[in-house]
Amino acid sequence: MSDTFVAIFIISLTIVIYLCMNRLYLYLSSPFFFPVLTATVLIVFLLVNFHISYNTYMVGGRLINYLLGPAVVSLAYPLYNHRYTLKKSVWPILVGTITGLISGMVSGFIFAKIFDIERILILSIIPKSITAPVAIEITAELGGIPSMTVLFVIIAGLTGVIFGPFILKLFRINTPLSKGISLGSASHVLGISKASEYGEISLCMGSVSMTLSAVLGSIIGPFMAWLLHI
Repeated sequence: MSDTFVAIFIISLTIVIYLCMNRLYLYLSSPFFFPVLTATVLIVFLLVNFHISYNTYMVGGRLINYLLGPAVVSLAYPLYNHRYTLKKSVWPILVGTITGLISGMVSGFIFAKIFDIERILILSIIPKSITAPVAIEITAELGGIPSMTVLFVIIAGLTGVIFGPFILKLFRINTPLSKGISLGSASHVLGISKASEYGEISLCMGSVSMTLSAVLGSIIGPFMAWLLHI
């Protein structure tokens, strides 16, 4: 079987599964059916049961990965549309993002201590709320395990997407700005995806918050590790 056919099949299968899961999510309106989560689970189920290796899947999967770059760049369009709103909200964005960033690191540290997790894993948990490429570099600098950080980043993203709406309602966080900053700083790119459901302003704020978290996290991460005596 040629690589071209495999790539086309894998890409088509992934897109169809995602679209189906997205329709299910829109129909049920439950965060537990967030399409990134359900589509991933279904694809893994199919790969395992049909004995399709990860390398075979990535023949087409790597082509989908190439679209991540253009997808991130496309976030600049809503940012441009709302540039005046961003200028007016510089301080709320900075304060909210830094608060979310530090809260994510401290909460990870507290949970790790409660469950008596060893030091090297705590260092891997600290940057969990930062987008994966930057989180990996921070973990490597701190002396943690980058591969474990990727897992913690995914968990942080999914838990934020699933439980984020409940927390927003519980604390009556209703403004698009607040929703975007909360989701972007806590759940990186998955949070941005969820923020887009609340409107373009929330999407913009999520994008800015995620970017700021990545930049500031590379500075605050080592400082927090020192401050918490990890």
